[in-house]
Amino acid sequence: MDIERERGITIKAQTVRLDYKAADGKSYVLNLMDTPGHVDFGYEVSRCLAACEGALLVVDASQGVEAQTLANVYQAIGCRAGDRADPEQDRSSRRRAERVKQQIEDVIGLDASYAVAISAKTGLNIDQVLEAIVTRLPPPKGVLNAPLKALLVDSYYDAYLGVVVLVRIVDGELKKGQKIRMMATDALYTVEQIGVFRPKKVPAERLGPGEVGFITAQIKQVADTKVGDTITDERRGTPTPCPDSSRRNRWCSADCFRWTRRSSRICGRRWAGCI
Repeated sequence: MDIERERGITIKAQTVRLDYKAADGKSYVLNLMDTPGHVDFGYEVSRCLAACEGALLVVDASQGVEAQTLANVYQAIGCRAGDRADPEQDRSSRRRAERVKQQIEDVIGLDASYAVAISAKTGLNIDQVLEAIVTRLPPPKGVLNAPLKALLVDSYYDAYLGVVVLVRIVDGELKKGQKIRMMATDALYTVEQIGVFRPKKVPAERLGPGEVGFITAQIKQVADTKVGDTITDERRGTPTPCPDSSRRNRWCSADCFRWTRRSSRICGRRWAGCI
């Protein structure tokens, strides 16, 4: 999004696939998701955590632990926690980074002794973060020969492709031309395109357990794709759907004001309701 490039922030969750050769000489495929950090985007964070094996918490050394940090880290602990990292912008920030590590232990209660001090500006210790992801986070536990079970993480509309669906494969395999069924809506579609983000769209023949990618299947409206839904094969479907992370009460509050001429004042009342 243009505002994301201008402000340097994340508004909508983004995914990317990265090939990384670790220090042990083996090559790993990392499927990463970048989620918004603001507390108002907690829903984006929750559905991405449901599709991941671990979480990487980045705390700005110049800001310290903020309210949005607590909101996100508690969601990660409720699902499955991963790495912690404290960024530093220059050499003068090292002392602040040590203070932030102590603040993480005091406020959040996490062990920050193995936290990595990094800098996205200079590239300091970025390789250590990738090594920590490979060594500390567990690999996916999906079964390739099992019936297809894929979590619908997100979707958006493309003027040329229709609805592009972001999926995370839990079990089984998703192939081009395969007939799939949305378990929540019981709708049937045929997969036309499969691909991954590197970070641009790259076509792929199939997606296996643990992989994150996108599919198109001539879906006309975004409303037809329910976030948190389970995608399975039409004929050989999975018996158990994925846990639906989207089932939550959404609240809307509004302030209503009434003007009275006699008293020349405004009387207000606040209403709140569950949608």
